[in-house]
Amino acid sequence: MTIHSQNEALMCKVFPSSLGPVTMRWFNSLEMDSIDSYKQLTQAFGSRFITNSRAPLPLSSLLSLFMCEGETLKAYSDRYWEMYNDMDGNYDDITISTFKSGLPTEYGLRKSLTGKPVISVRQLIDRIDKYKRVEEDQLQRKGKE
Repeated sequence: MTIHSQNEALMCKVFPSSLGPVTMRWFNSLEMDSIDSYKQLTQAFGSRFITNSRAPLPLSSLLSLFMCEGETLKAYSDRYWEMYNDMDGNYDDITISTFKSGLPTEYGLRKSLTGKPVISVRQLIDRIDKYKRVEEDQLQRKGKE
């Protein structure tokens, strides 16, 4: 759509195709001829749905995360990546170290990350996935006993 950004009529026509049910109801409730430009449409949209926008979390949010007693690796990593995804910026080194430091000292994954460090978030996710599979297998075995 970038090449058509100067065509306001087209932008206004395409805009509704990006809306979900709630925003579509809002869009359909606009009074006929109440919007004169794409800029005015985006301003009206922003004014109506400003509460749905989130400010990015600061990097320090990751520093406060740790795995709770009795929490599964899956639950901890889900919380961690949810918070990570709400941040702006690229902090791979800090991401890796804060995830590791949030694990209990005796935890196998923490020992693995200390003994054989990862150098990218992708590698960290791969290592977490391996440990999650082991944890899930152990939980399934316990459930069958």
